[in-house]
Amino acid sequence: MELHRNTRRALAAAAELGLDLDVHHFPQGTRTADDAAAAIGCPVGAIVKSLVLDSADGPLMVLASGDNRVSYGKVEAVTGRTAVGRCNADAVRAATSYPVGGVSPFGHPAPLLTLIDRDLLTYDVIWAAAGTPHAVFPIAPGTLVEATGAAPADVAEGHAATG
Repeated sequence: MELHRNTRRALAAAAELGLDLDVHHFPQGTRTADDAAAAIGCPVGAIVKSLVLDSADGPLMVLASGDNRVSYGKVEAVTGRTAVGRCNADAVRAATSYPVGGVSPFGHPAPLLTLIDRDLLTYDVIWAAAGTPHAVFPIAPGTLVEATGAAPADVAEGHAATG
């Protein structure tokens, strides 16, 4: 199977970080966390939503658990940034070079400040997008933190703020 150019780019970025990803393809798509969990056969919470947010200081990324909605206020509190909100699809592609639903946690044109939802750290294996809405890979949460430089944070709505 010929890999999509975005998946090849995600794999190359991973290789530069010393990672050898095992990419799984799902023709039906893994665009949403629910779709991905159903296709993979894992809990929705083990799906990594690579969310690109805008702020007064430019874009940032939150690697959120598929179970959670991200609190922009918590992201502001953790990062010290203001005016945090959702990016549109064009801004997501500009910041990451990937389409919405397929954003890899690495392989972006320029480094992005990255947070990782602490809830993802409770799983042995989590699943993230590999450049397209049809390609995902499993990874240990600690390995993802190390590869991305993501700061663990409580970013979920409905959680008591713990920093």
